[in-house]
Amino acid sequence: MTQPKITRPELIDKLKPLYPALEDEILIIGIRGYYKNSMGKTGVNDRSIYDDAIIIITDNEFHTFNANCDPSAYRKGIASLNPGVWRVYKFDIHGGRSAQYPAICQRAGVVTVTRDGGKVDTGMFGINIHKGGYKGTSSEGCQTIHPDQWVRFYSTMERLAKSIHGDKYKSQVYAYVLINN
Repeated sequence: MTQPKITRPELIDKLKPLYPALEDEILIIGIRGYYKNSMGKTGVNDRSIYDDAIIIITDNEFHTFNANCDPSAYRKGIASLNPGVWRVYKFDIHGGRSAQYPAICQRAGVVTVTRDGGKVDTGMFGINIHKGGYKGTSSEGCQTIHPDQWVRFYSTMERLAKSIHGDKYKSQVYAYVLINN
């Protein structure tokens, strides 16, 4: 699987309209529909495939990952995170149905989602960033990383967070910025 080829300058240009200051020391960026013209149905941001990108960016580092920023399936009431700047993420345990493991979780505040069927909702929904699956993206609204890239994503986040915050990195809040391509 080819990793997203976006460059730092290209990403910063995409971010400026939504997030002009870029003041966070570590940013996680999601680009929904990154591969919409080369994966799945042309021109469409599909569900249940890794056609999105997630990037970790700091002043000195830039890492790209294949991701899914959508629910795996359409089902009335299922949530899709709205684009925006969400400073609500912490290191914690993702509590999936089949396994629980360390992830980057929505624990520090509310997010706004649009549910299948059109209802807009704001609250604590557990829209986490976690490992996806091989047979599907394993998302009921979460942002998921391709399983072959999960360890590298999580260990990169953990290393960067520890380098800035030391032993207190788990108590810090991190920003996730979601944009549409």
